[in-house]
Amino acid sequence: MSGDWAVELHGIRKRYGRGRTAVHALRGVDLTLRHGSYTAVMGPSGSGKSTFLQCAAGLDRPTAGTVRLGGTEITGMKENKLTALRRTRIGFVFQAFNLLPSLTVEQNVVLPMRLAGHRPDRRRAAEVLHQVGLADKARRRPGQLSGGQQQRVAIARALVTRPDVVFADEPTGALDTTTATEILTLLRGAVDTHGATVVMVTHDPAAAAWADRVLFLSDGEIVDHLDRAAATGHDPGRAQADRIAARMTSLAAPRAHPKAAA
Repeated sequence: MSGDWAVELHGIRKRYGRGRTAVHALRGVDLTLRHGSYTAVMGPSGSGKSTFLQCAAGLDRPTAGTVRLGGTEITGMKENKLTALRRTRIGFVFQAFNLLPSLTVEQNVVLPMRLAGHRPDRRRAAEVLHQVGLADKARRRPGQLSGGQQQRVAIARALVTRPDVVFADEPTGALDTTTATEILTLLRGAVDTHGATVVMVTHDPAAAAWADRVLFLSDGEIVDHLDRAAATGHDPGRAQADRIAARMTSLAAPRAHPKAAA
């Protein structure tokens, strides 16, 4: 049943241009993700990762196929309704924190509520700021915070409306290793403790190792996946990252021509 799925993609294709110069960014992607799951998406440059996220999140329309979020089909939705849905049922975390410098931390967090025409829920804002460890920073402005703290604010903003799914695009790309680990811990906790659904595009195997499942894109298709390893051994996260890196290396390697391999 659709109610079991946070994200459903069926036959998703995305083409840019026409004729012989057309670029096929996605070539028939089929995917279902359960509520409360954490999925990482990886692939070589040009594999379709960004296009996948944009189509899944309703930021771009596929050329063919259907997208459902929380059981609601968004593919043919009118732009005003789609905008309203994104503000209330989808959370976004980007590499650039996208905070408004003139607003306080609390005002940035409740911005999706304001944009949706709802009265800001300060109690809910305080709740998610506490969740990301910034309960004492509500009246600060982004310029007074470190990069890691600003990304924490972005995560709080993404979670404040209790969205069906949070889409994260390279959320640790601008952060040092220690701060990146803190952000990934927060995303993992949002899934495990609060039942959030996270879909994260990343180029970093160490970041992807935090996910329940890693999907590998190549030439616009999902060509492989890797489930999270059991928590055994000295450093299961490192071992999982090594497995992910090995899969990425095999995807990046030139494919032998059938005649040459014969």
